[in-house]
Amino acid sequence: MNGFSHEVIFCIVNTGFSETVMEAAKDAGARGGTILNARGTANKEAESFFHIAIQPEKEIVMILVDTKIKDAVLHALYQKAGLDTMGQGIAFALPVDNVVGLTPWKAVDKDGKTINMPAVAKD
Repeated sequence: MNGFSHEVIFCIVNTGFSETVMEAAKDAGARGGTILNARGTANKEAESFFHIAIQPEKEIVMILVDTKIKDAVLHALYQKAGLDTMGQGIAFALPVDNVVGLTPWKAVDKDGKTINMPAVAKD
């Protein structure tokens, strides 16, 4: 294990696809995210190399997740908003060494029982 309990996933998509990203991330266990407006800077050579039209207006979705679900969230983003979709998304994750401000939340297991989740994973 890398020693980090959380990671931040960045997903860069064409404008209008941030909701698709958040739906996929939530289906994989993420709780929420932050959407930033951005502009791409790809050039014509990049467009011809990737055989895709580069749309300059972008949205960046930042999602803080427990390291345990990072791979599932990244896979869901690839499936729903990856380069082969209209969103033409690119996603990557970075480790986060400290997290404050998260509140505990309650999950429900498959039997309908409430599970209290910790605000921050204990080492």
